[in-house]
Amino acid sequence: NVGSWVAREAVERGAVVVAVSDVAGGVRHERGVDVARLVEGVAGGGTGPDTDQPGVGHLSNEELLESPCDVLVPAALGEVIDGENAPRVQAGVVVEAANYPVTPGGDKALADRGVEVIPDILANAGGVTGSYFEWTQNIQQFTWKEERFNEELRDRLRAAYRATIAAAEEYGCTLRQAAFAIGIKKVAEAARMRGYV
Repeated sequence: NVGSWVAREAVERGAVVVAVSDVAGGVRHERGVDVARLVEGVAGGGTGPDTDQPGVGHLSNEELLESPCDVLVPAALGEVIDGENAPRVQAGVVVEAANYPVTPGGDKALADRGVEVIPDILANAGGVTGSYFEWTQNIQQFTWKEERFNEELRDRLRAAYRATIAAAEEYGCTLRQAAFAIGIKKVAEAARMRGYV
């Protein structure tokens, strides 16, 4: 679910999606996988490797994680990049669209090589924030138009990303460590304000 939307959005914004996978395995095409064709095939009951796109090569999910690309987006399973396979990841950026796809050992190996990891706490924030927006609308019995919803969401996600980048620069740490530092600071501030400490 998440991965198909990432692929669609990437193509819409001009990116070339060179490989995708699902539970049945992966496909790769150097000039780009036809994402619309793939999504249509899966919606009809097929799997990723069933695509009939000419020139597509097949690969395992493990091989996909290590195949050449600029941005790798693990979007389904947790703990798929670990200390063992992280040294073979060829992407310059890993976006954690799944929950916990990079283990601590994998995170260290990627950081040691200079691979930027957008942590799941940041990359997945849209879904949680969107749920919050829906909750607040339900309480108020007031529905936002889709444009307002998307604009509010975009503003908050951009602010969170900028704050995380700034904290990483200030503390000289990874984005994951910066995001955790921001979270801990907010919890501590809330605890003080409520008189717990």
